[in-house]
Amino acid sequence: MSPVASPRISPANSRMRLFAVLGGLYLAQGIPTYLFAAAIPPILREQGVSRTAIGMLSLLMLPLVLKFLWAPLIDRYRPFARAHRASWVIITQLGIIAALLGMLVVKPTDVMAIFWIGFFVAMLLSAQDIATDGYAAKYLDPADRPVGNAIQGGAVALGVVIGGTLGLVLYHRFGWDAAMVTIAALSFIPLVAAFAMRETDPAGTAEAALSKPSIRNFLARPEARRILWIALVYRASEGLVKSMEGAYLVDAGVPLDWIGYLSGGAAVTVGLGGSFIAALLLHKYGSATVLALLGGLRTICFAIFMLHAFALFTGAAPIFGASFLQTMVRYMEIVALYSLFMSVTSSDQPGTDFTILSCAQLIVYLVGSMLAGRLADLLGYGPLFVLATAISGLAVIMTYGMLRSAAAAERQAEAIS
Repeated sequence: MSPVASPRISPANSRMRLFAVLGGLYLAQGIPTYLFAAAIPPILREQGVSRTAIGMLSLLMLPLVLKFLWAPLIDRYRPFARAHRASWVIITQLGIIAALLGMLVVKPTDVMAIFWIGFFVAMLLSAQDIATDGYAAKYLDPADRPVGNAIQGGAVALGVVIGGTLGLVLYHRFGWDAAMVTIAALSFIPLVAAFAMRETDPAGTAEAALSKPSIRNFLARPEARRILWIALVYRASEGLVKSMEGAYLVDAGVPLDWIGYLSGGAAVTVGLGGSFIAALLLHKYGSATVLALLGGLRTICFAIFMLHAFALFTGAAPIFGASFLQTMVRYMEIVALYSLFMSVTSSDQPGTDFTILSCAQLIVYLVGSMLAGRLADLLGYGPLFVLATAISGLAVIMTYGMLRSAAAAERQAEAIS
């Protein structure tokens, strides 16, 4: 099973329509994600809930990390006969809205109830994400993949604003019920995108029955295994730094409100802008060069943190600049990586293929995040940042080498044929 050209939806559906649909689909995911990730934790803390209890909410990431296990089921089964991935989006989004309204019957101090509702939402989001990513990978023209992934970055940033920022503001001014009702109501808006999806999947053919989506099918393709290695290697260093960045800034004496302005401002400005810059660079230079450039900038950012930790740089300006640049680089990396992932998805199981790769890079990131605190306690910030800088530099070299070798092999095969 090899990657094939993306099928056209129909002559009547322009690429701008597809971009708009994808923006709505990714916004649908972003709103509830950042309600639970960015708004609810500080609300719980204000209510006097312990940090240990709030830390339990990190387990809501589990379905998003393990979703590759049930991705073949989303690719294989269609709840509605005339719609495949659209039906999964509609069902899961309605379930998410119902769960958000269910938050009205719990108090903002009831951590266990919030956790289980959040876990239900996370399970629905994982299925929706598989369907949405599969739709994007299947129907985006190869030349439009960078733009499509940049639109995803923009929709996620808007999800941060609606689910996170607006959720907190509404709670602060009008209370828990008003916040939950408003976020649930706003979640109906991107549901329109699901009804605007156009799919060309045949509703059950003999060919589809012979090639059931599976993880094994993905691993059987050499080009897919190569990109899987890149997914595991390229972001291996990021969790080591990103998870400790806030703690390091606090220990360096940076006020909490400055840190909040830094993270939020960077996400909305350079993060969003970086997504579209990455799309332009990919069109001009290709994945290997762009990932090498971004990895090099990331390594420089980590080196600045390292030098600051060893007091070779002083003051807040260097680490503020490094943090700001790293946020932009991270958004750009996602556009470049996801475009690369889409290049090896097959038309038979695009959701499964893309999900395996996205989960692989997320798992590596989370492992680094979990190790970072322990390493910082044992060794200190300086050695931790030295390790991250070295791993980042090595990952850039390995990734560039693998992509260049693959490109050379493809050119040689084309010359022979």
